[in-house]
Amino acid sequence: MLSLFARFVLKLMGWKINGVIPPGTEKCVIIAAPHTSYWDFVIGRLAYWQLGIKAHFLIKKELFKFPLKRLILNMGGIPVNRGKSNKMVDQIVDIINRSDSFYLVITPEGTRKPVRHWKKGFYYIALQAQVPIALGYIDYAKKEGGVGKVIYPNGNIDEQMIEIMSFYRGMTPKYPEKFIAI
Repeated sequence: MLSLFARFVLKLMGWKINGVIPPGTEKCVIIAAPHTSYWDFVIGRLAYWQLGIKAHFLIKKELFKFPLKRLILNMGGIPVNRGKSNKMVDQIVDIINRSDSFYLVITPEGTRKPVRHWKKGFYYIALQAQVPIALGYIDYAKKEGGVGKVIYPNGNIDEQMIEIMSFYRGMTPKYPEKFIAI
């Protein structure tokens, strides 16, 4: 039912969603990029509902207050304390390893502001949990989003980051001046 609702809303907004998580993949890290607007979350959330993916996402702990707390938890939110080192990679790997099925969406930019370097926690989570990285995308010029290429982390982060970043070249975010595809 949620899938049909999401498909209807996205179609009404003029968006097309492509791709799937490969069949048989019960766990993975999904990159969500480019990320320059709050609308990215709305469109992404609808896209994952349409695709039937029960996605979890990291979100700053400050938002886990009444009245949003219950809604964010029900949508798959996982609170993050961005102010201190708390071994988040290890904590998320533990959650993935204890789960039968787990899809984690991460915005490697970590913010909607322009950044020169992506955070690499998503890669280390996937590597340690031994799960693939699905390249989720959103392209405002084409009004298209979804899941593209799937990468299997092999430990050569420099080489694989080049492959990942090249996938996002040519994508148009809502605010292009805030996205620096290196």
